[in-house]
Amino acid sequence: MLSAELPGGGWPVGALVDLMLQQAGVGELRLLRPALSAAGNRPVAFVQPPHTPDGLGLSYIGLPIDQVLRVKAQKTADALWSAEQILRAGSCGALIFWAQYAQASSLRRLHLAAQSSETLFVMVRPLAAAQDSSPAVLRLALRPSADGLTVDIVKRRGPARAEPLSIPLQPTPVLLSRHARLSRRPLAEVAARGVSTEVVV
Repeated sequence: MLSAELPGGGWPVGALVDLMLQQAGVGELRLLRPALSAAGNRPVAFVQPPHTPDGLGLSYIGLPIDQVLRVKAQKTADALWSAEQILRAGSCGALIFWAQYAQASSLRRLHLAAQSSETLFVMVRPLAAAQDSSPAVLRLALRPSADGLTVDIVKRRGPARAEPLSIPLQPTPVLLSRHARLSRRPLAEVAARGVSTEVVV
């Protein structure tokens, strides 16, 4: 149902996509399941995820844990820099960036970097960000519902849609866990080899 409402019938790549949530973990990864599956064997980068990716939950949506690169930064500026480098390298099939706040100038810079790639680039931000301007080609506001998500299309290419969509989501094992093993490796090495690990910057 959602695909029919998206530009070109699917999630756009090579551009910024905004997902705005009441809270992380409402089903954003399950919603992105078709697009993440389309990444094939290319790495999928999680920048600043709220918790550590859980292998069982990720396998449920067709994403092997060894395909995931997790980037954890102490400073927002470092996270933004890491995301930009990943986009410019073009080695990842998808980049999901959880951010509490991002300046308009940072969004424009990341959107520009995404345009030179074939990467699905999604910023996951608080619902309040829907009130701010964004260069994103697609902006969706997500709210949990009894059987999945209620999705408001805030911005898209093409005609506007006033009515929200009701998207059913199948229950899944926990996608994000608070427990994980930590390894450290230079970002450039990870981006070049597509190695699955956690990078701390």
